[in-house]
Amino acid sequence: MSHRRGVIALLGIFLFLLACASAASTASPLPASKSRIEMIPAENRKVSPESDFWPPEAVQGWSRPVPLEGPVNTAGGEDSPFVSPDGGTLHFFFTPDVGVPAQQQVFDGVTGIWVSRLSGAEWSDPERVLMAEPGEPALDGCPMAIGDRLYFCSIRAGNTREIEWYYAAWKDGAWGGAANAGPWMNGTVDVGEMHITAGYREIYFASKREGSLGGLDLWVAPSTAEGWGEPVNLGPQVNTAGDENRPFVSGDGAELWFDSASRSGKPGPAVYRCLRQADGSWGDCREIVSSFAGEPNLTGDGRTLYFIHPYYSADLQKMIEADIYVSHRL
Repeated sequence: MSHRRGVIALLGIFLFLLACASAASTASPLPASKSRIEMIPAENRKVSPESDFWPPEAVQGWSRPVPLEGPVNTAGGEDSPFVSPDGGTLHFFFTPDVGVPAQQQVFDGVTGIWVSRLSGAEWSDPERVLMAEPGEPALDGCPMAIGDRLYFCSIRAGNTREIEWYYAAWKDGAWGGAANAGPWMNGTVDVGEMHITAGYREIYFASKREGSLGGLDLWVAPSTAEGWGEPVNLGPQVNTAGDENRPFVSGDGAELWFDSASRSGKPGPAVYRCLRQADGSWGDCREIVSSFAGEPNLTGDGRTLYFIHPYYSADLQKMIEADIYVSHRL
């Protein structure tokens, strides 16, 4: 496996090496039967920015990236951060050992979606967000909250393909009533990692569907009275012969963020930003954070960037763990 393909595959190890079964009916933040810390192997060491062989670097105009303060990050793998527009709620994916495929940890009581809330200046201890009945195996990831819905990807009984999109509704202070997102997302269009913009105006997603320029391309489809319209490839201003993945569009619709292989010679994936042009198209994309950075999203005011940073060994042969990082617009 080439270095580039290996890094991209490892960034997604938490979300795409899943295997489970059973339908979901409830989804509320509940304490796990075991703590995340308890399930992390004792030999796994916590990496600090000072001991990071390949620290992320941001361009001028953004602060030095640092790990999110508080109890969210551990010596395990924190992945897929999604922060609410007001910056007060953070959903993310966790697995205790990045060296073990997630499907081997489906019954560990901690691998899955978690949520932390900001109280003052401090993040709360994360709580597990369960999308299936206790005892029914299901492994969920890719959380994305919009309005009163939480979209997530899952492998479970009833799927027609390995991983499918589901959503849960916010009711009485909890996520519940998880349901399949339907055939358009889960087969007709082949929607990979995706982002639905504010007001459900558009859906941006990664896919290798026919018409892609290379590997994974970014596509957009508009909202219509009947659902989602015909997808349109974002074109060579955004897509390359490589993989463009994990899109996010700012709340004002002016910025498109995604991750792809670094084009500046830095190791691993990088986070990119494109600006909306007057004609509605996207301009040239700029590499904003380099050296193992992926899955970007912003707070609603556009001031704080959240992304995933996996720590690698000096020889780039082993992922040690992964944390959620932040950088602030200066």
